[in-house]
Amino acid sequence: MTVMNLDKLEVWVRSKDFALAVYKDVVPHLPADEKWNLTQQLKRAAQSIPANIAEGHGRFHFLDNVRFCYIARGSLSEVQSHMELARDLGYLSDEIYKRMTAHAESIGKQLNNYIAYLKRSKQGKKEFPQNYSVREESEPYIFDDLNEDEQNH
Repeated sequence: MTVMNLDKLEVWVRSKDFALAVYKDVVPHLPADEKWNLTQQLKRAAQSIPANIAEGHGRFHFLDNVRFCYIARGSLSEVQSHMELARDLGYLSDEIYKRMTAHAESIGKQLNNYIAYLKRSKQGKKEFPQNYSVREESEPYIFDDLNEDEQNH
Protein backbone atom coordinates (compact mmCIF):
# COMPACT_ATOMS: atom_id res chain seq x y z
CA MET A 1 0.00 0.00 0.00
CA THR A 2 1.15 3.51 -0.71
CA VAL A 3 0.05 6.80 0.79
CA MET A 4 -1.82 7.42 -2.45
CA ASN A 5 -4.16 4.55 -1.56
CA LEU A 6 -5.18 5.93 1.83
CA ASP A 7 -8.74 6.51 0.64
CA LYS A 8 -8.92 2.78 -0.15
CA LEU A 9 -8.07 1.85 3.45
CA GLU A 10 -11.52 1.17 4.88
CA VAL A 11 -10.58 1.65 8.54
CA TRP A 12 -9.23 5.13 7.70
CA VAL A 13 -12.35 6.04 5.68
CA ARG A 14 -14.65 4.86 8.47
CA SER A 15 -12.64 6.63 11.18
CA LYS A 16 -12.71 9.86 9.15
CA ASP A 17 -16.49 9.48 8.81
CA PHE A 18 -16.67 8.91 12.57
CA ALA A 19 -14.71 12.13 13.19
CA LEU A 20 -17.13 13.99 10.91
CA ALA A 21 -20.06 12.52 12.85
CA VAL A 22 -18.51 13.74 16.11
CA TYR A 23 -18.30 17.24 14.64
CA LYS A 24 -21.80 17.18 13.11
CA ASP A 25 -23.83 15.00 15.48
CA VAL A 26 -22.18 15.37 18.90
CA VAL A 27 -20.43 18.74 19.20
CA PRO A 28 -23.54 20.84 18.36
CA HIS A 29 -25.27 19.38 21.43
CA LEU A 30 -22.58 20.56 23.82
CA PRO A 31 -23.22 23.84 25.63
CA ALA A 32 -21.24 26.99 24.78
CA ASP A 33 -19.48 26.95 28.16
CA GLU A 34 -17.86 23.64 27.16
CA LYS A 35 -16.29 25.22 24.05
CA TRP A 36 -12.76 25.18 25.45
CA ASN A 37 -13.09 22.02 27.52
CA LEU A 38 -15.11 19.00 26.50
CA THR A 39 -15.75 20.23 22.95
CA GLN A 40 -12.07 20.76 22.16
CA GLN A 41 -11.06 17.45 23.76
CA LEU A 42 -13.70 15.58 21.74
CA LYS A 43 -12.72 17.24 18.48
CA ARG A 44 -8.99 16.65 18.97
CA ALA A 45 -9.43 13.02 19.95
CA ALA A 46 -11.80 12.39 17.02
CA GLN A 47 -9.35 14.00 14.56
CA SER A 48 -6.52 11.94 16.01
CA ILE A 49 -8.06 8.61 15.01
CA PRO A 50 -7.85 8.94 11.20
CA ALA A 51 -4.74 11.14 11.45
CA ASN A 52 -2.77 8.44 13.27
CA ILE A 53 -4.01 5.70 10.96
CA ALA A 54 -2.85 7.87 8.04
CA GLU A 55 0.53 8.55 9.64
CA GLY A 56 1.12 4.86 10.29
CA HIS A 57 0.01 4.06 6.76
CA GLY A 58 2.67 6.43 5.46
CA ARG A 59 5.44 4.59 7.29
CA PHE A 60 7.35 1.87 5.53
CA HIS A 61 7.68 -0.61 8.37
CA PHE A 62 4.75 -2.54 9.78
CA LEU A 63 5.83 -1.94 13.39
CA ASP A 64 5.67 1.83 12.90
CA ASN A 65 2.24 1.41 11.37
CA VAL A 66 1.13 -0.76 14.30
CA ARG A 67 2.41 1.81 16.79
CA PHE A 68 0.33 4.58 15.20
CA CYS A 69 -2.69 2.28 15.11
CA TYR A 70 -2.28 1.78 18.87
CA ILE A 71 -2.38 5.56 19.26
CA ALA A 72 -5.49 5.75 17.06
CA ARG A 73 -7.12 3.06 19.18
CA GLY A 74 -6.35 5.07 22.31
CA SER A 75 -7.90 8.17 20.76
CA LEU A 76 -11.00 6.15 19.88
CA SER A 77 -11.32 5.13 23.53
CA GLU A 78 -10.84 8.75 24.56
CA VAL A 79 -13.72 9.85 22.30
CA GLN A 80 -15.92 7.14 23.80
CA SER A 81 -15.06 8.35 27.30
CA HIS A 82 -15.86 11.99 26.43
CA MET A 83 -19.17 10.97 24.84
CA GLU A 84 -20.15 8.99 27.92
CA LEU A 85 -19.37 12.01 30.08
CA ALA A 86 -21.43 14.22 27.75
CA ARG A 87 -24.34 11.80 28.01
CA ASP A 88 -24.05 11.58 31.80
CA LEU A 89 -24.06 15.39 31.98
CA GLY A 90 -27.28 15.44 29.96
CA TYR A 91 -25.75 16.99 26.82
CA LEU A 92 -26.29 13.95 24.56
CA SER A 93 -29.45 11.98 24.07
CA ASP A 94 -29.33 8.23 24.58
CA GLU A 95 -30.11 7.80 20.88
CA ILE A 96 -27.07 9.77 19.71
CA TYR A 97 -24.87 8.18 22.37
CA LYS A 98 -25.90 4.64 21.39
CA ARG A 99 -25.47 5.29 17.67
CA MET A 100 -22.04 6.85 18.12
CA THR A 101 -20.96 4.12 20.56
CA ALA A 102 -21.97 1.41 18.09
CA HIS A 103 -20.01 3.22 15.37
CA ALA A 104 -16.96 3.51 17.65
CA GLU A 105 -17.10 -0.15 18.67
CA SER A 106 -17.31 -1.21 15.03
CA ILE A 107 -14.27 0.90 14.16
CA GLY A 108 -12.43 -0.51 17.19
CA LYS A 109 -12.98 -4.05 15.94
CA GLN A 110 -11.88 -3.11 12.45
CA LEU A 111 -8.79 -1.35 13.82
CA ASN A 112 -7.89 -4.43 15.87
CA ASN A 113 -8.24 -6.57 12.75
CA TYR A 114 -6.06 -4.15 10.80
CA ILE A 115 -3.40 -4.29 13.53
CA ALA A 116 -3.47 -8.10 13.40
CA TYR A 117 -3.14 -7.98 9.61
CA LEU A 118 -0.15 -5.63 9.84
CA LYS A 119 1.58 -7.90 12.34
CA ARG A 120 1.03 -10.92 10.09
CA SER A 121 2.10 -9.15 6.90
CA LYS A 122 5.39 -7.82 8.31
CA GLN A 123 5.68 -5.29 5.46
CA GLY A 124 9.07 -3.59 5.49
CA LYS A 125 10.53 -6.19 7.85
CA LYS A 126 13.94 -6.18 6.16
CA GLU A 127 14.35 -2.43 6.64
CA PHE A 128 15.09 -2.70 10.38
CA PRO A 129 17.34 -4.87 12.54
CA GLN A 130 15.88 -8.25 13.35
CA ASN A 131 15.39 -7.53 17.07
CA TYR A 132 13.44 -4.30 16.50
CA SER A 133 9.98 -4.50 18.06
CA VAL A 134 7.06 -2.34 19.13
CA ARG A 135 4.85 -3.42 22.00
CA GLU A 136 2.40 -1.95 24.43
CA GLU A 137 3.66 -1.70 27.96
CA SER A 138 1.57 -0.40 30.81
CA GLU A 139 2.92 2.33 32.98
CA PRO A 140 2.83 1.76 36.73
CA TYR A 141 0.33 3.79 38.69
CA ILE A 142 1.84 6.17 41.19
CA PHE A 143 -0.20 6.89 44.26
CA ASP A 144 0.62 10.02 46.19
CA ASP A 145 0.00 10.15 49.90
CA LEU A 146 -2.07 13.32 50.16
CA ASN A 147 -1.58 13.50 53.92
CA GLU A 148 2.20 13.54 53.41
CA ASP A 149 1.92 16.39 50.90
CA GLU A 150 -0.24 18.44 53.25
CA GLN A 151 2.27 18.00 56.06
CA ASN A 152 5.11 19.32 53.87
CA HIS A 153 3.26 22.54 53.02
